[in-house]
Amino acid sequence: MKLEEAIDYQARHDSFEQWFQTPLGRALLADQRQYLDHKLASHTGVRQLQVGVSHRLPLATGTDFLQRIITVPQWHSDISGGVAVCDADELPFPGDSMDLVILPHTADFSRYPHQVLRESARVLRGEGCIAITGFNPFSVWGLRRLLSGRFGRTSGGPWGGLFMPAGRMEDWLRLLGFQIEHSVTRFYGLPLQRWARNPVQRQPSGFMPGGAYYCILARKRELARTPGRRAWSKSKVIRLAGRRPVGVARTSHKNDQESE
Repeated sequence: MKLEEAIDYQARHDSFEQWFQTPLGRALLADQRQYLDHKLASHTGVRQLQVGVSHRLPLATGTDFLQRIITVPQWHSDISGGVAVCDADELPFPGDSMDLVILPHTADFSRYPHQVLRESARVLRGEGCIAITGFNPFSVWGLRRLLSGRFGRTSGGPWGGLFMPAGRMEDWLRLLGFQIEHSVTRFYGLPLQRWARNPVQRQPSGFMPGGAYYCILARKRELARTPGRRAWSKSKVIRLAGRRPVGVARTSHKNDQESE
């Protein structure tokens, strides 16, 4: 059995969501919300899609879209309208149906990070925008994750993520026909809970190699084509109305194959 197949991704999703209830997690989430609200404030359209780990952590809530959809990997009893349960690497939406796609650490906690980007490119219309956040491996946070794995400590919270380099994500986006419009690292400081309680220290300092997370904004060019686009059967695709919420529960066929 391969190591990837032995990873319990659902447990890592749950641990990551719970980590956002800690002081450090709340501080990072607040920074991401503030930054994305600012960068995406001028974006308008029909549909905004957030492919995330939890429906309880919405981002870019101030944008002007007729319909906001969130996808999560597992069903919860408090899921409301506008939330779809599906795999991030196999979205049940028609191609070219979204105006904005947000991936908050989605690739960090996916078994197939490249396929996550391919699916996002498939459902995003031409000239649509994609916003990606991911943990920066070339930072003090990346060092903290490396030490946790070396000394056998828990891989819960953000430390169970892949920490995909921003450069690799940008290369994948370009291959999928995107133009990078903005790329930056943010949230400088130590990955310690006590640090989050002191707002005075939340500023870049000279010895910090980079922020805890990066944010990439890219635009899908009108003539771009997603390489190797798969043919989708009608039974797997959710028909989208202009203002109606979306709700769906499904089981990934990949999980069924892996269990065989």
